[in-house]
Amino acid sequence: MTLRFHKMNGAGNDFIVIDNRQLDTNLTKAQIEALCDRHRGIGADGLLAVEPAESEADYKFRYYNADGGEAEMCGNGARCFGQYTAQLESDQQSSVSFETIAGTLRADLIGDQVKIAMSDPFDLERNLPFTIEGLTAIDSVNTGVPHTVAYVDQLQSLDVVKAGAAIRYHDHFAPKGTNANFAEVLTPGHIAIRTYERGVENETLACGTGMVACAIMHHILHGAESPVKVDVKGGDTLEIGFEPQADGGFKNVTLSGPADFVFEGQIEI
Repeated sequence: MTLRFHKMNGAGNDFIVIDNRQLDTNLTKAQIEALCDRHRGIGADGLLAVEPAESEADYKFRYYNADGGEAEMCGNGARCFGQYTAQLESDQQSSVSFETIAGTLRADLIGDQVKIAMSDPFDLERNLPFTIEGLTAIDSVNTGVPHTVAYVDQLQSLDVVKAGAAIRYHDHFAPKGTNANFAEVLTPGHIAIRTYERGVENETLACGTGMVACAIMHHILHGAESPVKVDVKGGDTLEIGFEPQADGGFKNVTLSGPADFVFEGQIEI
C-alpha cells in the first residue's frame, strides 16, 4: 500500500499528516509506530489523520502518538491540522473547525500564525501527594490531555527525561499516565518550558497542551495576566490567552504560534 503524506511541524513538534476523508486508510498501531520511527520510517512525534466530521464541524481530528496509541488532543498538532485543512478547499480558508476527543476546536489563520481555541482546562489539582527528587511542588491540570507542572529555578540543567518518566509512570496517574512539564519564570508573563510526553516517552521540542498547562499555573502561582509568552525547546515563542473565572476555572483559552509544512511524499507500508 502506498501512503501519501505531508510532514509538518509546530514549534518543533513534528507530525505526519494524512488525508483520510474517504476513510480508506486504516493504519494499525504497529504501522503508525513504524511510520513515526526516526531511523526506519518518516520520523515524527505523532500522526494526524483528517477524517469527515460527524456533526457540524468542518473535519474530524484524529491524533496518534509516536507509539501508535490514539490520544485525546495535541495543541501543536491542532495548529498543524488547522493549517493543513485550511488548504484542502480550492480557496484557502481563514478559519476551520474540527472535532476532537476533547471537544470541538477552531483554528484561525492570522498571517503566518495559527490560533487555536482550546478546550477549557479541568481537573486542577494542587500540590500532588508525592515527591520527585529535585522538585519542590508538582501540580496537575487537564488541558485536553493530562499534564503535570513543576516550576524550577534551573530549567536548562534539569534531567527532564529522568524526572518526566518518574512522574509519567507514577502510580498516582495509573493506568494511562500523564505528560510532565517543567517551567521557569523568565520575567512576569514570560516563561520557558520543557516537556516529557507520554506516547513519545521522551522530551519533545514543544507541546501545545503543555504550554497551556504551564501558562495556567503561572497565573495561579504568580498572578501572571493573559496572554502569557512561552519559550519552548524548539526555539519558538508562543502565546497563551485565557480568561480566569470567579469559580477558579478558565474560559476562552487560546494557543497561538507557527505551523509549517516541511515536505510531502509517499511511502510503502
